[in-house]
Amino acid sequence: VQFVESGGGLVQPGGSLRLSCVVSGFTFSAYIMNWYRQAPGKGRELVASISTRGDRTNYADSVKGRFTISRDNAKNTVYLQMNSLKPEDTAVYSCHTDNAYSTFWGQGTQVTVSS
Repeated sequence: VQFVESGGGLVQPGGSLRLSCVVSGFTFSAYIMNWYRQAPGKGRELVASISTRGDRTNYADSVKGRFTISRDNAKNTVYLQMNSLKPEDTAVYSCHTDNAYSTFWGQGTQVTVSS
């Protein structure tokens, strides 16, 4: 199982970024996908989740109305569109899924929001 994340970087407050996570090694379309983040000195936070068909999503209160999770099952890819970014969104963002036997994580991509 391999997760390859991209799209992180340095952005000014109010800016936007789009994260991507390309998955291989399992049946992507059968799994709920999640984006987590971890800021320095803080615990890991679940940011957003998306159902297997992409018809249901959930968001942390801190990102509702600013972030959008989506997926393309034909491309084995999950996305996180992040708009109106704030300094407190600075963190390492990782995609994640699990089943009854294992938990799978990407390597993470750094997002830094700073002027």
